[in-house]
Amino acid sequence: MARRRERKTDRRRQPVVTRSAPGGTPAIRHGEPAASGQTGASAGVAAGPRDGQLHIVGSAPAFAARSSVKLRRSLAAPRSWGLRSTDLCLIVFAGALLVVGMWVRHGQLANLTNAGAALSAAGQLTALLGTYSALVQVVLMSRSPWVDQLYGIDRIAGWHRWLGFATVYMICAHVVFTTAGYAVSNGQSFVSETTTFLRTYPFVLMAYVATAIFVLVAVVSVRAARRRLSHGTWHFIHLYIYLAIVLSFPHQLAVGTDFERDPVAVGFWVALYVVAALLVLSFRVVIPARMARRHRLRISAITEEAPGVLSVYITGRELNALPMRAGQFFKFRFLARGFWWRVHPFSLSAAPNGEYIRITVKAVGDFTSAIRQLVPGTRVIVEGPYGIFTAIRRRLPRVVLIAGGIGITPLRALLEELPLQRNAIVLIYRARAWEDVVFQAELDQLMRERGGVIHYVVGRRGHEVPLEPLAPRVLRVLVPDILDRDVFICGPPEMLLGVGESLDAIGVPARQIHRERFAFL
Repeated sequence: MARRRERKTDRRRQPVVTRSAPGGTPAIRHGEPAASGQTGASAGVAAGPRDGQLHIVGSAPAFAARSSVKLRRSLAAPRSWGLRSTDLCLIVFAGALLVVGMWVRHGQLANLTNAGAALSAAGQLTALLGTYSALVQVVLMSRSPWVDQLYGIDRIAGWHRWLGFATVYMICAHVVFTTAGYAVSNGQSFVSETTTFLRTYPFVLMAYVATAIFVLVAVVSVRAARRRLSHGTWHFIHLYIYLAIVLSFPHQLAVGTDFERDPVAVGFWVALYVVAALLVLSFRVVIPARMARRHRLRISAITEEAPGVLSVYITGRELNALPMRAGQFFKFRFLARGFWWRVHPFSLSAAPNGEYIRITVKAVGDFTSAIRQLVPGTRVIVEGPYGIFTAIRRRLPRVVLIAGGIGITPLRALLEELPLQRNAIVLIYRARAWEDVVFQAELDQLMRERGGVIHYVVGRRGHEVPLEPLAPRVLRVLVPDILDRDVFICGPPEMLLGVGESLDAIGVPARQIHRERFAFL
């Protein structure tokens, strides 16, 4: 009797698996058991349809499903702090008002008596607000997990881009307005006044160099230019922002309006610079160094999941003390020749387990293609964890996970942390070919234990699958109760855009949609 009951439970736990129907909407075959596959005894990876091509360097841990409840009890809790997202926005806005207020307090409005004075005043305000904006940028670039916890990487990246261009515009406006104002007041040409500035005023040449650096960073951040650069080159140029801020500080100190006869203003601006510098040093240097010393992370194994896709297993000491969650990512620095000076973000592809960290990388550029050159024993330094693409963002008991290509990695980890509740999880996995499907055996096993549903939407658009494989009508068929679920999406930017439009058309509330951009920021 006990055996019959056990067999009945097993059948009930089988996930629903969908195969794509040629040229049409994916065919749903309810109750079809997931392919059990072979989960590589030593590799712990999904061999999938290319089992014979699995490549292993080192000894990777065997995959075994773990109880999410027990894991959460034994692992360190992620960082948290008392501020809300609106609180930090109000603090930044209040700082900007204070900057303008101090300028007014210094009697600058009374000086607006002619065109030259008005232009000079505009130059002063744009200088102050541009400098303040640059320091806020430094805080956003400091990689503070506190800021990341409040807003998430997508919103921070958007603000960073918008604020970055606004900073450059204001600094360039400062140069133009100030030069024009003095030129009008002194009856000189714009070029002559520029020459006078360079010859007469202290640290102006340094300020011009700083402005040129700001403009250079803005140019390489334009999308058309950004696509032509490798991530490493773009990131290296971006770091020159710190040099630009350092070069501009003596100019502000020597001739800045707020630094003349006002110790309160001097203290305010010096405090801003000190806080920004401390945040950068803490989260980019001190904390990563401390983590490296404590955890002593090293590569233990590298396995091939699919053509051009590798999993890197990293082990170390006291991994259960790392405050990470499934769905988050770290910035990794591999201490090997050709790698040590570059840092790249990679999502966890397995839930935190206290034994190892796993990341899964697709070769899409010079750095990711070179990952296969790494060997077991290579030291690793990490920064993070970052990201709010985690299970704690859930508002409803049931979820839909939508993955595109290698975007399955954070969802694979997230799936392991979701509760064991029948019909609570639906996974939609979009890939161009079955060779591109990663973790198939692991996904099937995890979904089997949770009684979930998997829809593999595999094939070329307009051939094996429709031109819009995740259109609203398709999502309604695959997940009839999608309005009553949280939706987690990860994949290429164009897929995120398309799925977002489909969800909007269906009427899924924005608060139930959680995205992770699978692209360099």
